[in-house]
Amino acid sequence: MTSDDPPSSPGFSFPHFELKDIFNILQREDDIPWSYFRDGVDIYRFYGDGISGPTAALIRFRKEARVPMHLHEGWEHILVLAGSQRDQNGIIHAGSLRIHPPGTYHSVVSEAGCIVLAIYEKPVRFMERPVKLEDDPASHE
Repeated sequence: MTSDDPPSSPGFSFPHFELKDIFNILQREDDIPWSYFRDGVDIYRFYGDGISGPTAALIRFRKEARVPMHLHEGWEHILVLAGSQRDQNGIIHAGSLRIHPPGTYHSVVSEAGCIVLAIYEKPVRFMERPVKLEDDPASHE
């Protein structure tokens, strides 16, 4: 064994998070300790507090749930694990990854519900301005 080889001691490990079989998350969604985020939207944070700095979280949208217009002040990565969601760029389904660069904004709706893995560099800032109908994906129903 060299110093670069992983230790073989069964009790040795560094703190980490591990999600097995992530695309079958619906089979275990009731085992996740979800917290309230918005009406119809729950969150489970792996790290970060959503107030400052980076965060990784599972976000569960119930049927017809929405997240209002918000600005990305850092990079945001959304991996849809189950279901689908829609924003101004269209619909993304399970297995799709969408990356939002800093300075972009959108609102999100999930007609049938979904669970996503969200990893973001900085918290989003919810926008105070009124949303024009063409900007709001919920208005295209």
